[in-house]
Amino acid sequence: MIKKLLFVLIAMGTMQAFGQDKENGRHNEMHHKKSTASEKPGDKWMMFTRGIGVSFQGFNKLDDRIKNFPQYEGLKDRAFTLSLGTLNQYKNFLSGLDITGGSSMSGHRDKKSSTTHFLSAAVDLGYDVIPTEKVLLYPFVGFGGESYRVKYYKDNSGIDFDAVAGSTTVQNSLKPLILNNGWFSWRAGIGVGIKSPTGNSMAMLKAGYTGSFKSRSWKSSDNQTLDNAPSDRLGRVFVSIVFGGMNNKMK
Repeated sequence: MIKKLLFVLIAMGTMQAFGQDKENGRHNEMHHKKSTASEKPGDKWMMFTRGIGVSFQGFNKLDDRIKNFPQYEGLKDRAFTLSLGTLNQYKNFLSGLDITGGSSMSGHRDKKSSTTHFLSAAVDLGYDVIPTEKVLLYPFVGFGGESYRVKYYKDNSGIDFDAVAGSTTVQNSLKPLILNNGWFSWRAGIGVGIKSPTGNSMAMLKAGYTGSFKSRSWKSSDNQTLDNAPSDRLGRVFVSIVFGGMNNKMK
């Protein structure tokens, strides 16, 4: 009798648990449909970006000082850039990381010339003002840092070989002048992108301005502080074409 009663109680409990699990399953399914209904396709995605472009940056104080030394040529204002980064979107909000390297590609070690190299990293925040699946238009602001290295070559073709071989002073005079500088930076700009028909890639044009919070003095090649060194601010205008591929697209 006890065994039969125990069997009935177990059977009733099993049926009740099965019914509750089924009801919970329907509830979870309805909750999932309700939560996903509020998110449109493409509301959340991430892509890795690659870019190529050009930037313009002049260092007026440094250029004015270098003009006093005719053996050196002034810096070029433009530099060509390559960039890598990420871009994330949630709803209409965007965030991204951008690492950029640039070079004026103007130096020639055997001639009187100068060249500029820089490396920058920035974190951007933006908002898509055209919330469509095919077009992306977003103003952005960001902050980061930039490091610059400039090099001035001299024309040493008129120096005699024997003079170089016999004097360490002459040997040292052959070396180019190298100066370094770096800034904490802010930037603002706009990005315009067009997605592919599949939505898995994008081509985008980005343009903006990067500035520094204050001016910084130029230092030696070993980052040593120099007395009476010229100080410059960062003021770089940039334009780049960016290509991206989607990753972990949420629908």
